[in-house]
Amino acid sequence: MERAAAAGPHSAQIWSLSDGRAGNARQADALAAALGGATRTVALEPRPPWHWLAPRLLPGAARAFGVAFADALQAPPALAIGCGRQAALATRLLGTRGAKTVQILDPRIDARHWDLLVLPEHDRRRGDNIIPLLGSLHPVDDAWLAEARRAFAAFTDLPAPRTALLVGGPTAHARFDRARLEILCAELAAQAAHGGGSVLATVSRRTPPGMVEAMRRALAGTQGLAWRDTRDGPNPYPGLLAWADRIVCSPDSVNMVSEACATRVPVHVFDANRTDGRPRRFLEALRARGRITGFDVPPGQHPDLVPLRETGRVAEMVRQRLAWG
Repeated sequence: MERAAAAGPHSAQIWSLSDGRAGNARQADALAAALGGATRTVALEPRPPWHWLAPRLLPGAARAFGVAFADALQAPPALAIGCGRQAALATRLLGTRGAKTVQILDPRIDARHWDLLVLPEHDRRRGDNIIPLLGSLHPVDDAWLAEARRAFAAFTDLPAPRTALLVGGPTAHARFDRARLEILCAELAAQAAHGGGSVLATVSRRTPPGMVEAMRRALAGTQGLAWRDTRDGPNPYPGLLAWADRIVCSPDSVNMVSEACATRVPVHVFDANRTDGRPRRFLEALRARGRITGFDVPPGQHPDLVPLRETGRVAEMVRQRLAWG
């Protein structure tokens, strides 16, 4: 499946490639948008055995993503930006056809196969063609937040302070459970009742159904909202970031925490002490910078909080390194 954005397939200067997963597509698209120019967005659908072999460039790899992509290799873009392991094979293929290549996230093989790699600092991988990144790439900046406030203008009627609760799902490196979420929601509900505020909660596709229902029950009677899925309408996630006076989020998603920290309000990551590995190193880096706070920090705008916005910086480094634009 391919989705064209901003231009037809033959006029696009940049291709943004991913496996279509929201977190990967969002990073590739964000960097492409920051660089500017006509962009073609490509959601890759790898065929066996390439789903397992990517990003290894073995005989027959040109047809890893089907006939349409193999044909498209004959007219490569000037720049290919990929995010995720499947995209790493696609960007390698395009690089052999003359495209400049930027790969986001660690492909776990030699960096020389791409012009540039953009890798999280917590991966601890360094090299001449590696651009280190704190957190993840995303589109969240002042203009994005202003647009989200317009799109979700009805949230202005909810009483302040507004606490946004962002819930993902437990992983091997970030462990939290339903009981812990219930306790957290009860605390947020009590704070809202005492301070006259509201709680705006949303979940992800990875949130276990039991957690979703536990969250809804715990917040029932509290002013705000508790979004489950499209049964409750469009995901209000952008509006939550834009209207929050404080953000509380689970520790599992680097993307989600990065976007929360791109705002100008306090961010608390619950159960951060139950993480390990790369997520823990990321959260420790944010804590060292004072960007994630304790649960006791009052809601509201804090002039001393510096938003975590790496996309513009990374885009400028790509321009310089590749003499782009």
